[in-house]
Amino acid sequence: MKSLLKTITYVLIALLAHAAAQAQSWSPTRPIRVLIAYPPGGANDANARAIAHKLTEIFKQQVIVDNRPGANGIVAGSLAAKANADGHTLFSIDIAHTANPALYNDMPYDTLKDFAPIVLTGRVPMVLLTHPAQPYRTIKELLAYARANAGKLNYGSAGVGSAMYLVAESFKTMAALDIVQIAYKGGGPALIELGGGQLPLAFISLVAGMPMVQSGRARVLGVSSLKPHPGFPDVPSISESGVPGFEFYLWQGIIGPAALPRTVVARLNSEINNVMNDREVRDRLVQAGNELVGGTPEQAGRYIRSEVERWLKTIKPEMRVSR
Repeated sequence: MKSLLKTITYVLIALLAHAAAQAQSWSPTRPIRVLIAYPPGGANDANARAIAHKLTEIFKQQVIVDNRPGANGIVAGSLAAKANADGHTLFSIDIAHTANPALYNDMPYDTLKDFAPIVLTGRVPMVLLTHPAQPYRTIKELLAYARANAGKLNYGSAGVGSAMYLVAESFKTMAALDIVQIAYKGGGPALIELGGGQLPLAFISLVAGMPMVQSGRARVLGVSSLKPHPGFPDVPSISESGVPGFEFYLWQGIIGPAALPRTVVARLNSEINNVMNDREVRDRLVQAGNELVGGTPEQAGRYIRSEVERWLKTIKPEMRVSR
């Protein structure tokens, strides 16, 4: 028995050593490019830059953020899908990446087959806001009002495919509501209209929305996390307030081309997880409202697949468009 236990112990030690060696067996030989699907200045861009800065120190190679906005992320996605699978081109994705297959008829790549998941980085819940003069003060009151006024209640979005649109459509589906989108040129104009009382409803990120509530320009009805957010424990979750199971996050992750070798994926996953545990980076991301995620490539892959499936169910075929 002792001999068997010794053998098992030696095997486990050997496996762990092999896994560690695999994770360390690749290093970049030139600058790494991280594609971003948005212009500089947004949350995805800021978070990617925080991680890239620390990775530059670790790899002793520049990790450069390359902003390639356009077509709801498809411009950057096309570049990432066609890039050499050697670890020197990565793609910082968010919810748009997984919603695009349900939104567009003519995708130039396969969202699941043409990429290798590396790691999830962060997520931020959204809040549902209304103007203080509106007659409903809770999610349950809103549901009753919307059902009594089917097709008459509007919500604001930054356009089809935007996070504001996706969360509202998910809310509509799960709550079985008939509310109508008003598309603005961005989230800012929608919030101005809501604050002025011209727009009844809008979802916005927790970080951007709560200052409006605190200033009295908006009323918060609920948060899109399953439980109340630790930073705002008095704000009820929508799931606990009348739409069971409703959950939505502005999330982000890192992927690469599909043929990325496992050793490259393992090293990148290990180092990005380490970066997110660095106090300076962690503080910066958390102060921006992020809940840090991390984890394995397999966990990232399962989450990405679940999000693709979610939007294929939520976004009706007649809502699909061509680019």
